[in-house]
Amino acid sequence: MDTPPMTYSQALIRLEKIVKQIDSNELEIDALSQALEEANQLISFCNDKLTKADSQIEKMLADKQNTE
Repeated sequence: MDTPPMTYSQALIRLEKIVKQIDSNELEIDALSQALEEANQLISFCNDKLTKADSQIEKMLADKQNTE
């Protein structure tokens, strides 16, 4: 299941919605399986976004230190 392009915030909102559905037992077993798969993809997406942002920040800080 491919998730459409989205922002980190959109992915986080979708992930929170899935967690609420799971916590409240709103999903049948088949839907639960799909929701867990989507949640896993969203977690990976968010983790990648955070890792890239962290790398960019580290690079900017290193560049700033080198120019001072």
